[in-house]
Amino acid sequence: MTYDLKNVFYLDASATIAKTTAGAGTAQLDLSAYIDPIARGRTKGTGLAIYKVHWSMVDADNAGKPWDDQETGNAQFGLIAGLGAGDTITGAGAATSAMFEMSNNLLVSSGAFYGPKYSGDPSTTVTAFPNRSVDPSEKVPYVIVRDNACIAYMVGTNFIDDYTLSCRLECAQITLDQATLNQLLRTQTV
Repeated sequence: MTYDLKNVFYLDASATIAKTTAGAGTAQLDLSAYIDPIARGRTKGTGLAIYKVHWSMVDADNAGKPWDDQETGNAQFGLIAGLGAGDTITGAGAATSAMFEMSNNLLVSSGAFYGPKYSGDPSTTVTAFPNRSVDPSEKVPYVIVRDNACIAYMVGTNFIDDYTLSCRLECAQITLDQATLNQLLRTQTV
């Protein structure tokens, strides 16, 4: 399960956050081709080890600028294993703040975005993106044994432009012994 450049590959997903719209949205990444949580005979189950998650947020209304320097919006975002929420537009999703808490065993990576002109409490305003709260690592990857992962986001203050929130995963397909597989399945059961 160590980070090995020979076995690491990249997957990506993205979601469009609609301007002037509050609420949550999701974008689902199908992982079924990389995961088989059922051990058959001598064949071990397989999972997807996520070593790193790279996030990007670009202004979709302004030719891909990183963000509008007049942006006042903010959002919390994360990659959730096995959420199964599909693709939903901003305002139609069912994300909750509990999804982004460290007590959520399905949380792979998360963070927040605050526009440069966000008018919230100055002590919490961060103008650099991303403001990250949790990530897997090369030494301790997050191993997904569910057939999907979703980008989930929750808009706190509406954005003035449409944004594309995307992530790139550094991952590898790994084999799992029965005890590890059972523990992961219990942990990742919704």
